[in-house]
Amino acid sequence: MLRFRPNNRWASLLAAFAVLVAADQATAFPITSEKAWNPALSATILADGFTYNGITALSNCSGSFVKFKGASPDALGLILTNGHCTGGGVFGGGMPQPGEVFYRKAQSFSVSLLRQDGSRLAGLRATSIVYGTMTDTDLAILQLNQTYRQIETATGVQPLVIADQLPQPGTMIDIPSGYWKRTYSCQIESLVHVLKEGNWTFTNSIRYSPVGCEVIGGTSGSPILSPVTGEVIAINNTGNESGKTCTVNNPCEVDPSGNVTVIKGRGYGQQTYTLYSCLNAKAEFDLDTPGCVLPKGR
Repeated sequence: MLRFRPNNRWASLLAAFAVLVAADQATAFPITSEKAWNPALSATILADGFTYNGITALSNCSGSFVKFKGASPDALGLILTNGHCTGGGVFGGGMPQPGEVFYRKAQSFSVSLLRQDGSRLAGLRATSIVYGTMTDTDLAILQLNQTYRQIETATGVQPLVIADQLPQPGTMIDIPSGYWKRTYSCQIESLVHVLKEGNWTFTNSIRYSPVGCEVIGGTSGSPILSPVTGEVIAINNTGNESGKTCTVNNPCEVDPSGNVTVIKGRGYGQQTYTLYSCLNAKAEFDLDTPGCVLPKGR
């Protein structure tokens, strides 16, 4: 983890350069960011507290080690991140296009499991995309090659639990980024009928309050946690960077009457509780589950 040392000019310059390189590799939405990176800002965010177990880092995004309520300790572990994080450097392919779904797609890649202070605790290996989409929501569930029991025995870390209820406005939230080792804190300001970004459309999105959750590139895929229950209640995915309307990196809000609103600098997350509609009797994700409401692809 990079630290700026004001009493050592050369160390500071080297650290700033390293952060700039990392920032260039970090994923905003979808792959690039229009916002100029501020090295001084990086010194601030890296010094902030990072106090959660179960947080992970991918090569271009953030994520979390998660489980569904009722899952067996002997089930293979899962990683939660954004659908748009399944493109680019991690998978070597493209992001899901509108209407497209990745389902039980074989793919092998590594994920870093972090300690509470943000340092790397262990390397985990995922073998498939259980589910990934950028239609209606922006999420991906990745399956590991070890069970929850095996991972806990080896690392002492228990998975975060995905909540099965719709989060409500006014709820306090924490957004820990495994990529930047920084936790944002604010509250849910409102639920957005439709959020449009480029060719993608998300429904019932979460808008953050204006202070405390100014998310940046690399925070994509970070879990949105309830500091009260510790559960994952949603997933961070985007923000309006430059005030443009409905473009990539500049999502706009559309109300039921079709009115468009743009809020420069505001961050947004997507729902995850709908995953429970697609669980079978073994608490395993299955798109064929009766009542599953998530997109099933073209």
